[in-house]
Amino acid sequence: MPKKRKLAFIFGTRPEIIKLSPIIKLCQKKNIPFFCIHTGQHYSYTMDEIFFKELDLCSPRYKLHIRSKAPYMQGDHTGRMLIEIEKILLKEEPYCVVVQGDTNTAFAGALTAEKISTTESYTGRYIKVAHVEAGLRSYDRLMPEETNRFIADHLADFLFAPTAKEKNILLREGIPKSWIHVTGNTIVDVVKQHSLAARQKMTILNKLSLQKDSYLLLTLHRQENVDSKKIFANIIRSIEKIRKKTNLPIIFPVHKRTTKMLDKFSLKIPDGVIAIEPVGLLDFLRLEMDAKLILTDSGGVQEEACTLKVPCVTLRNNTERPETVEVGANIVAGTTPQGILKAAKKMLKAKRNWKNPFGDGKTAERIIKVLMQ
Repeated sequence: MPKKRKLAFIFGTRPEIIKLSPIIKLCQKKNIPFFCIHTGQHYSYTMDEIFFKELDLCSPRYKLHIRSKAPYMQGDHTGRMLIEIEKILLKEEPYCVVVQGDTNTAFAGALTAEKISTTESYTGRYIKVAHVEAGLRSYDRLMPEETNRFIADHLADFLFAPTAKEKNILLREGIPKSWIHVTGNTIVDVVKQHSLAARQKMTILNKLSLQKDSYLLLTLHRQENVDSKKIFANIIRSIEKIRKKTNLPIIFPVHKRTTKMLDKFSLKIPDGVIAIEPVGLLDFLRLEMDAKLILTDSGGVQEEACTLKVPCVTLRNNTERPETVEVGANIVAGTTPQGILKAAKKMLKAKRNWKNPFGDGKTAERIIKVLMQ
């Protein structure tokens, strides 16, 4: 091997930081050379810096502060990332770029490394691409995330699929079997590593005057939901009906994007829904683990709820986490008041005895073993 296998972790959002953290920490433990690039796709303290502190991660070597100008300016956002990431990769020349999930950051990181590698015949540069959480599909091309994850998979040299279901999807798309590795999902590593601290140290339930199973938890941020006044209003009506039916408070950490669209559409959060600022990983884990039911449009929260054995209702028409539905941990409710209320009633009665489909909490070890072979 001509050079040390230095890894480049490229991330820009809360889920990427969280889900890559077990792999980064294992690199620290094993003295594997690496560096991190933060594109700045999420940039507030509560969506960003607090997670480095709570996860005990070193600060990224490169912070790019590349923010989206508008939801419809995807090319501008991704293009500016490509330019800046390219400069860094040409300077650092890592063995492999590691990206996670389905963001513009993951797409830009994978594409930049691949484009550099096309010059190998005359520059000698070749940078491999590893895609963590490969093979997920919603089959909804209106989601920008679907395009990002599909292209990242077809650029990658190492595809780390959470389950055999994703492996089979990748095989059907023509990706060589030897490139695909079923590893589990790093979110299980994270939950196992931090759940005890969340329960013992975090006092958010006391601050909100809550007890276990005495509240519901809501998250809402996807552009196809909150950027449409009709859909957003339907979801709010659904939440109001659930609140009246259960007579339980609903805790709602409000994403920055969601706050902006509430104001734009002059929509009001229903009575009994307690809106709070976005919280850190440990506070959010505590809110998740003690909730009676979770309502969300987040893919990662579906996984976390399943891992923590908390019933979940997905406020979307599809999911790229079908395993959660198959084991009985989740229902895809759509975005109509009737569908959401019906799903909530059913999941409030769900038995929490499903088997977690996302692995045993040793995903990071499997990924590092493959990358270092």
